Amino acid sequence: MSQSILVTGGAGYVGSHACKALAGAGYRPVVYDNLSRGHREAVRWGPLVEGNLHDSARLAETFRTHQIAAVMHFAAFAYVGESMTDPENYYWNNVGGTLALLAAMREAGIATIVFSSTCAIYGIPQQVPIREATAKAPLNPYGDTKLVIERMLHWYAAAYGMRYAALRYFNAAGADPDGEIGEDHEPETHLIPLVLRAALGRGNPVEMYGTDYPTRDGTAIRDYIHVSDLAEAHLRALDHLAAGGDSTALNLGTGRGHSVREVIAAVERIGGRPVPQREVARRPGDPPELVADPALALSQLGWQPRHSDLDTIIASALAWETRASRRSDR
Repeated sequence: MSQSILVTGGAGYVGSHACKALAGAGYRPVVYDNLSRGHREAVRWGPLVEGNLHDSARLAETFRTHQIAAVMHFAAFAYVGESMTDPENYYWNNVGGTLALLAAMREAGIATIVFSSTCAIYGIPQQVPIREATAKAPLNPYGDTKLVIERMLHWYAAAYGMRYAALRYFNAAGADPDGEIGEDHEPETHLIPLVLRAALGRGNPVEMYGTDYPTRDGTAIRDYIHVSDLAEAHLRALDHLAAGGDSTALNLGTGRGHSVREVIAAVERIGGRPVPQREVARRPGDPPELVADPALALSQLGWQPRHSDLDTIIASALAWETRASRRSDR
């Protein structure tokens, strides 16, 4: 019988891709999601349990009924701007929900968790590429909630023997190469889908926030990592812990950065159509460049991004957005 892995937030973007990777590796993903921001139709590779992390009885029943062996934890609110206007909700949901999850895990005797963290814990780095030891100085409540959870995991490991992997990913992008799932946020804030929707005539002109950064073309540079490569890293982290590997915190990125102008140019080249765009002022707190040093993940997990060149990311996302456009036109 295959091991059952609880995937909190498994109806969301990265969580659903992780479920597909788990199923492909012989695990049984059990999605735990309240569907407030996830999508029922993205749950395809195992059962869905609708529930909130604060519902301790529901969590305990799920652990018991499905004989859960380990947890992948994606459930979180993740809009930076929203976290600035409503920090209380972010701490209650992200930190409070994780506390409830960890308590339920301890009660059920489950000691292994792979946590979805973020490069937002670093704030504006003093040096690029960013290593795991880089100073942590988040600029918004969203990033701070993730850092608080990482610290919680550290102390739970020390006090209770919990074993964890905190995976700090950079800019998740792209869609399932088979076209089964993809990025579907409301509202959408990520650059690549916004550029694609502008190109397809489904969205507003793309706004370039700042064209006077100290970068090669004046626009901000980010490290884009394909969502399927992120899913593979979560799977490898789970296997690392199952094999007795130490708890760890790792950057997930490619080590290569692409500017906003470069992303727009790639979409125009691959999609064969112009992208309506306009230049606007910088957003407060946006770093000029965020690029990972992924060496530690490569060495500890034997993980290598296979889908994360910019053309592959954009082609997979374009295919998904094109299908989404056709579905919405019906």
